[in-house]
Amino acid sequence: MREASKVFLHKLLSAPGPSGYEGPVRNVWKEEVSNYADEVTTDVHGNAIASLGEKGFPRVMLAGHMDELGFQVIHIDEAGYLFFETIGGFDLGIVPGRKVRVHTKKGPILGVLGKKPIHLMSPNERKKIPEKHDLWIDIGVVDGKEAKEIVSVGDPVTYDTNFEMLRNEMIVSRATDNKAGAWVVAEAMRRVAGSRKKSKATLYSVATVQEEIGLRGAKTSAYGIDPTIGIAVDVTWATDHPGIDKRKTGECLLGGGPVINRGANINPIVFDRLVSIAKYKKIPFQIMAEPGGTGTDANALQLSREGVAAGLVSIPQRYMHTPVEIISLKDIDHCAQLLAYFVLDLKTNDSFIP
Repeated sequence: MREASKVFLHKLLSAPGPSGYEGPVRNVWKEEVSNYADEVTTDVHGNAIASLGEKGFPRVMLAGHMDELGFQVIHIDEAGYLFFETIGGFDLGIVPGRKVRVHTKKGPILGVLGKKPIHLMSPNERKKIPEKHDLWIDIGVVDGKEAKEIVSVGDPVTYDTNFEMLRNEMIVSRATDNKAGAWVVAEAMRRVAGSRKKSKATLYSVATVQEEIGLRGAKTSAYGIDPTIGIAVDVTWATDHPGIDKRKTGECLLGGGPVINRGANINPIVFDRLVSIAKYKKIPFQIMAEPGGTGTDANALQLSREGVAAGLVSIPQRYMHTPVEIISLKDIDHCAQLLAYFVLDLKTNDSFIP
């Protein structure tokens, strides 16, 4: 991966962006894509939309959601402890004991997620997963008055930034789900823009909002763009670690290349073309069966207006919805490569009617 693209990914992962509070991530994404898009806009929902080749056909939308899991302050007690609600789906068993950042109007405030020490728990308490109201955020204040001078009800909270390189071109960070997908759709546009072969299509790369709370940004942006083809990029579960029964999950390897999804949510012609291009360009890939609608932006894309020829390209990921998500830089680079070739291969008279 080129160094500038790695720096862009690091900036995306470092910027806070829980669902409904994606502004800092959006700013990073828009600044990057403005270097090669014809136009970059933000819609009323907060989706960031970059376009390339306004008069081309077909109209292709690549969607990667930029929102992440987070917390939201709902109460500040008299002692200055912050109580919260979750934004998106969490495994509450791994939440306590984490460093967090509370994103206030005055800037980010360091805090920790606390709970009763195990030494003071009863035997039954030790066996239970904590309830949200039994957890709190400690920002080191002396009382509620001091806390309320700094923090407001409604302020978003994220795990503390923790991007680091592992071995074999793998990275660990919070929120690779799915800032990695937002990176892929931007990087694919950069490659299309820089190709000597000019695309016949109009390309829209979109960093969508609020996917983690119901695919909301993809619904509104797809309606506004009205694409012929819509391909979502999201993470999926790698199954190459202990405790996985591949008879139930199928097989997905971290570092094994983009996962091309197949099933009811996916237009069969889009699927076939993605596979053909991957084979022709010698891009490693994997296939995953999805018998129904997927819990991704691809579901919203397919059902927009009178229907869109939908696809889903997934990034293998370990430890989804935790602060230590792992992905491979090789996989996301290959995802961007595959999508760029897909767009460049399109012809004006291509039909995606099954």
